Amino acid sequence: MKNFLVKTIANAAALAVAVWLLDKITLTGDSTGKEVGTLLLVALLFGLVNILVKPVVQVLTLPLFILTLGLVTLVVNALMLLLTSWLADKLDLSFHVDGFWTAVLGGLIVSIVSWALNVVLPDRD
Repeated sequence: MKNFLVKTIANAAALAVAVWLLDKITLTGDSTGKEVGTLLLVALLFGLVNILVKPVVQVLTLPLFILTLGLVTLVVNALMLLLTSWLADKLDLSFHVDGFWTAVLGGLIVSIVSWALNVVLPDRD
């Protein structure tokens, strides 16, 4: 449970960096507290998308992964971010990613920040 919480907070921080760096990834709220709450819910949603959907997409794109020497991972990460944005919209969460190329850059930022945070933060598993 503690590891899940740490990973969710790391995802929230990574998404916050992407929102901060890219104008076309937006997170809105009436107050800072509401924005933080929304960010945590979006991080949970992003984690669920990565746990449930991403492995299936990775298996289906395995030939492309081999052919592109792993560069298709950027596209898969972008699709997961776009799916999270779509689901957030359906759940009335104020998180939006505007466009595929923004999602590619956002996915790259989220991946780098998440990796760096996971190196620094303890892992109990």
